[in-house]
Amino acid sequence: MRKHASTLAILLAIVALFAVAMVLGTRQSTGDGETFIGTDSAATTHIEENHPGYTPWFQTIFEPSSGEVESGLFALQAALGAGALGFVLGTMRERRRQRRSAADDSSRPVSDPEPACDAAEPQSRG
Repeated sequence: MRKHASTLAILLAIVALFAVAMVLGTRQSTGDGETFIGTDSAATTHIEENHPGYTPWFQTIFEPSSGEVESGLFALQAALGAGALGFVLGTMRERRRQRRSAADDSSRPVSDPEPACDAAEPQSRG
């Protein structure tokens, strides 16, 4: 019961955290319709406003043709990262489980198997 209560409390805290972030995010809207903008856009806007003669050091290698393509590539990147992280965590968990199983097997006393009946020895009935 206690484990379930702590899990529920953590889930409620996560939901509350996201709700607070959404409320605060909508209050600080930029006015141009974009509430949530990326840090790259915010940094570029800040630099252009405060240093108008600034020249970037590097040029972008690939510029997506539309916002949908950019969002799709970002989602693909996130999915690949989540898949890699899940694979690594799953592999580590399975290794730990196998090590524990091997340690448990090695710590158990080996019991003598029951002696096999030998055909040459007569068995007593009685």
